[in-house]
Amino acid sequence: MQQFREDGFLVIASGGFYANRSGPTDSKILTSSALRDMNKVVFTVFTPSLMFASLAKMVTLSDVISWWFMPVNIGITFVVGGTLGWIACKILKPPQHFRGMIIAFCSAGNLGNLLLIIVPAVCDEDGNPFGKDRSHCRSRGLSYSSLSMALGGLFIWTHTYSLMQKAGKMYHKMQSKSIQCPADSDEEHLAQGDDHVKIGNGEATYADEEAPLPVSAKLTEHNEENQLEAPLLSCESGIANKGIWTNLKETVHQVVEELMAPPTVSAILGFVVGLVPWLKSLVIGDGAPLRVIQESLQLMGNGTIPCITLILGGNLTQGLRKSVLKRAVIITIVCIRFVIMPLIGMAVVHAAYGVGFLPHDPLYRYVLMMQFALPPAMNIGTMAQLFDVGQEECSVIFLWTYLIAAIALTTWSTIFMSILS
Repeated sequence: MQQFREDGFLVIASGGFYANRSGPTDSKILTSSALRDMNKVVFTVFTPSLMFASLAKMVTLSDVISWWFMPVNIGITFVVGGTLGWIACKILKPPQHFRGMIIAFCSAGNLGNLLLIIVPAVCDEDGNPFGKDRSHCRSRGLSYSSLSMALGGLFIWTHTYSLMQKAGKMYHKMQSKSIQCPADSDEEHLAQGDDHVKIGNGEATYADEEAPLPVSAKLTEHNEENQLEAPLLSCESGIANKGIWTNLKETVHQVVEELMAPPTVSAILGFVVGLVPWLKSLVIGDGAPLRVIQESLQLMGNGTIPCITLILGGNLTQGLRKSVLKRAVIITIVCIRFVIMPLIGMAVVHAAYGVGFLPHDPLYRYVLMMQFALPPAMNIGTMAQLFDVGQEECSVIFLWTYLIAAIALTTWSTIFMSILS
């Protein structure tokens, strides 16, 4: 079953790759508008359904009490990964509108989909350190993975959603002359053509080692830093002059807007239903009067992973052809996610267990450590499509991180199990 699910991931992604390349009449089936519409369905229907169905069914009050460190652990992954991503942006100086996306890739891991595959598969291995009762191990593993998926969804659809939303707004501001602030007398005038971007009287080009550029983002790093940073800083100073009260209202409005995102609302509702026994009895169980709600949501939620994977494969063709990110950025993201983060994760879990924060269950500690070693969350691609920013760059990063993840996850999983034995 696990082999089927892993192979199915590759088959679906390959299907999206092919559909984006050509159809019966040698035209794209998954066009940009089709991918964008599919992302909206995933964002508003499939992902909320999956999160509610998983939380309402698997989470109980006793679980939340005994597993209290898991949300703390996930929070640490986001803080540490985000900090490392921020440092990487300061050193590598990528274009302004890609910095939030890079931080998102460094901080947000695939906390649900992959764990639902990896953890039960580990329980089926001979000689695993999690007990001889494979059925009990799988049941506990699915509970841990479901809680991880739900908690990860809360972080991703608040923190990561905010990063990608800001990146999208910054990108569209840079593309709109009317929004840029006239900071200097010799303000930049951008004239875009179908095949090139002119800045002033010069033409923006990249080094030979980089792939051809997408029309939507053909600005060099040098021009990005020297020519666009001044207008952006000028805009920021204008915002600062609005006053503390105005800035506070805007911040509160942004937080409320992020908390009202459909996946976040569904996760909160799922927690409420799962933690309140009488509500859970109304929805969950063979004799529940409203079980049709749970069954319907679970049915719709089953479409989340295939659709996200199909979108990832559909975007892959664009990512293979063009990207404005330097190779150093991709290498840095890979090193952060698969080298630095797992090492930090081992130290965090070992310290938490040493002071008595964690139960004795080795499978629980294994899941906590694996949360530091996962590749980036595929929902980042959904958000990139949603806000129309960095779609090709996301595809390239996903391509390399998930290719390397096949080796990295196996290596770290073996190391973690040897530590817990």
